[in-house]
Amino acid sequence: MSENKKRIFLVVLDSVGIGEEPDAAEYGDAGSNTLAACASSSYFNMPNMRRLGLFNIDGVNCREGVEAPEAAIARLQELSKGKDTTIGHWEIAGIHSPKPLPTYPNGFPPEVIHEFEKRTGRRVLCNKPYSGTDVIRDYGKEHVETGALIVYTSADSVFQVAAHESVVPVEELYRYCKIARELLTGEHGVGRVIARPFTGEYPNFTRTSNRHDFSLEPPHITMLDQLTENGVDVVSIGKIVDIFAGRGISEAVRTKNNADGIERTIEYLGHDFNGLCFINLVDFDMVYGHRNDVDGYAKALTYFDEQLPRILAGLKENDILMITADHGCDPATPSTDHSREYIPWLVYGKSVKAGANLGTLPTFSDIGATVLDYFGVSPKINGTSRLKQLLK
Repeated sequence: MSENKKRIFLVVLDSVGIGEEPDAAEYGDAGSNTLAACASSSYFNMPNMRRLGLFNIDGVNCREGVEAPEAAIARLQELSKGKDTTIGHWEIAGIHSPKPLPTYPNGFPPEVIHEFEKRTGRRVLCNKPYSGTDVIRDYGKEHVETGALIVYTSADSVFQVAAHESVVPVEELYRYCKIARELLTGEHGVGRVIARPFTGEYPNFTRTSNRHDFSLEPPHITMLDQLTENGVDVVSIGKIVDIFAGRGISEAVRTKNNADGIERTIEYLGHDFNGLCFINLVDFDMVYGHRNDVDGYAKALTYFDEQLPRILAGLKENDILMITADHGCDPATPSTDHSREYIPWLVYGKSVKAGANLGTLPTFSDIGATVLDYFGVSPKINGTSRLKQLLK
């Protein structure tokens, strides 16, 4: 790789929040602390993240910090209203959302469902908030017998469509989701329409890895738009490409799980590019947080920590590694929903001031502004570049 090339590897540990924000009670999240909940498990072990300074960040006291952190650190507060994946990632990339995306605790209104049924030619089952595994258990048999689509939501701003792959081929399910995406704009502009294919025989249905998200397009210019407009590469690993509706992405790699995402990240450390590699590791949230699986979440964090030295070893002279999150999802609270929490920001590289503690910053968007600044692009997004405080 040529010496004047620069790369940032921005890893989002999906839902790894580090404690309730001041307004957490307004979201029903008083007392939430995802990292602390996981640290209570005997399976939790993160010596490499500790070495970087995770437990030196403001307010993180679930483990002892180190005397000399190897990374620069900060705690970031969410300025936007909301606590979901879309709002969190959009804020990282420079968009402040003054109101949350719409949610549907009582299901979608009749006019939305009727129009969806009319355009797809299929009846709808369920139409209420539901666990993704429970909904196929409870409605899968009727779906297989009738061909009706299982439509459900969650505490998030999502319209989810589940169908058996032998009843509705995956590409057909994607087409139905595109129809829903066209319908769900304006006041019903949900963050994501999600295809949820499954297979198997009743009662042992299982979801497949052919999930696909159809996201609302970001309403304003993002860090990704600015990078690509200025000839800087933007590589998406995981669901980043879906969260930004494909906008501002020059190359996208889909992943099956955290382990796959980590391997693809290590693979790209060996690629010759100039720009940002933006990674989302979703299992923390999807597999463990939403299922209140404290031990599973702790094991996943431990696994990431075990693999971290491989990522660090692949960094070149002008590379920077940033590790952050997008919200919380405390697996120890009664709620299975996301939680309104601060997020960590660890910045590591040969050019970074080890041990610099930026304290608590007012918005996730400081990440996006800093990334742009590193590549010499003047930020047109929200947020303040912290580059001067971070670099030697």
